[in-house]
Formats: sequence, C-alpha cells, structure tokens
Amino acid sequence: MGLIVRSPGLLTTVQDGGRAGYRAIGVVAGGAMDEVALRTANLIVGNPEGAAALEMTLAGAELEAADDLLIAVTGAEMSPAADGGRLPMGRPVWVRRGTVIRFGRAARGCRAYVAVAGGIDVPPVLGGRGTDIRAGFGGADGRPLRAGDTLPVGAPAAWAAAWAAALAAQAAAAGRAWAAPGWCALPGGFAGGGSARDAADGVVLRAVPFADTDAFTAESRERFFREPYTAAPDSDRMGVRLAGPPLSLTVRTEMRSRGVLPGAVQVPSGGQPIVLGADCQTTGGYPVIAHVAAVDLPLLAQVRPGDRVRFRPVGLDEAHRLLLRREANMRLLAAGLRCRLP
Repeated sequence: MGLIVRSPGLLTTVQDGGRAGYRAIGVVAGGAMDEVALRTANLIVGNPEGAAALEMTLAGAELEAADDLLIAVTGAEMSPAADGGRLPMGRPVWVRRGTVIRFGRAARGCRAYVAVAGGIDVPPVLGGRGTDIRAGFGGADGRPLRAGDTLPVGAPAAWAAAWAAALAAQAAAAGRAWAAPGWCALPGGFAGGGSARDAADGVVLRAVPFADTDAFTAESRERFFREPYTAAPDSDRMGVRLAGPPLSLTVRTEMRSRGVLPGAVQVPSGGQPIVLGADCQTTGGYPVIAHVAAVDLPLLAQVRPGDRVRFRPVGLDEAHRLLLRREANMRLLAAGLRCRLP
C-alpha cells in the first residue's frame, strides 16, 4: 500500500525520468514535463532523481496516505492541504496513515509533482515507469489515474527513514497528522537562471536557431524572436501550441521526415508554431525554425493556456553552458540535502 487516489484532478499520471534508448524504434522518451521539479522533489525525499512520482496538470488530485509517508511537492502552486492546514512545498513532509491530501487549481504554473520516499513502485516497462498515454503502457496501465487507484510505494532510503521518524515524533508532539522541517529547497533556485517568467513578456524561452531557418522568409525569422505568442488551449504533453503572427515559408511545408526531440519548434502549414514536449513523436516533417534550449524546457512545462510566450535567440555554446550550470546547481542541491540530517 502507498497512495490511494480519491479524485484524480484534471490529469494526473505517474511520470519518471523517461525511457532512454528507444526512439530509434519509435518509442518516445516521455517522462516528467518539468524534469527539474521532478528531480528536486525526489532529492528532497531521498530518492534517485528519476524515480517515479505523480505529475498533476492545472487542477490537482485528492490523495489518501495508505501508510505513513514522507512526501515532497514541487512545481506549480496548487495549494496542497491536509488536516486543515496548508502543506509546505519544496521540503520533506511526513503524513500519517489515513491523512487526505488535497490539491486545488494551479494559481501559478501548470504542473505540480508529488514524490514519495521510496518512489511510486509501478512495474517498469522498457526501463521506465512513466505513463505513455498514447501508446497505452507504463504507470497505471498506460492511462491517467482515476478514483480508486492504489499506487504502491517502494522502501525509503535510510536518509528518508531518519527524517520520517523525526517528523513523526514532531507531529505527535504537536497533535497533528503531518509535520515538516523549517528548511526548504527554494522554487526555481536550481533551474539555471537567466530566463524566466516576466510580468510584461510572460514566459521567455531561449532558443537556438535551427538549420531550417532558411526555409522561412527573413521577415518571419525576425518576427519569431520579436513578437509574443499565446499558448493555445489544445496544448498537451506532446506539444505547446502557440497562437500569434503566422510565419511564412519560402519552401513547401512538408519536408523529408527526420528525428525530432522535445524543444523543437515546428511550424505546420498554418504558420503557427508548436513547441514539442516530452511526449512528442520521434520523427516529423514540418520545418523547424528553432530549438528551445534544454535548460528552459522546465519553463515550457509550466506554460498554461493563455500565457504569453516569447523567444530569445541564444547560441549553442551558451545553451550548453547554461545547462552545465544548472546541472552543477543540481549536484549542489543533492550534496546539501545529504548533509541535512534530523
């Protein structure tokens, strides 16, 4: 026993660090849309960074702890609450068996993550536990979670067990069903820096111009990095559809199919860009005007319908440097957490 789903919210799935090595045979890597939020939540509860957790979209779930659990919530602000109190985000939280954890609608961002010490222990498929909804495998029988699902949890690491014991004693002393320490991993503190949500521009995504830029008119290439776009309601894990000034091509729209990856900005015949997400197809024939830098894919994951999105050009060397800096910050976070003993 581990977690019981009393209500799944809008879209809640089991996701992990993804399936590596199968794109050549048409299997998408998938995994969490916001990998930084997933990895941070797992580190906070002592799991491997890519362990399976819950990904909630726009409106959160209602969950019941079938055992005493150590959890962490990161990502979008969905007002987690239990036992009449607001649960803190970005830190380990011990919850007593039978406690109901409720999440509301996202007040900021799009996707929130719930990691449990020991990880969500669903059977692995092709080396991953994440849900591939289109292919119908992984997670809970390849589908979004629904009311009545029970999710097993693995054995927690020694670090997490120590925190769980200390927080359980703290909760008992206070007469509460949950407890958390005073420290936290601050939201956004490990994303790499330099690009974020701005009050005027919305979400700014750094993007590397792609080889297909010559397929677009000079005016369209300039407009892509100048004009704002709006995220469309039909965006999903496969891609964020954008509405804005259409981009014009100098060649016919359909090109020879080739491999594509999350972050590619495809432009179909209508001229409206689509930024591919974690569940994107493995090949595509639409022209690609740019590729969002990997360091900013977590920002893409938190774009919600109606958000303004802008693109800022960045060189490949700079994109690599930013990613290396983020990974260095993640290593610092992991080391700092290992030193945090109760």
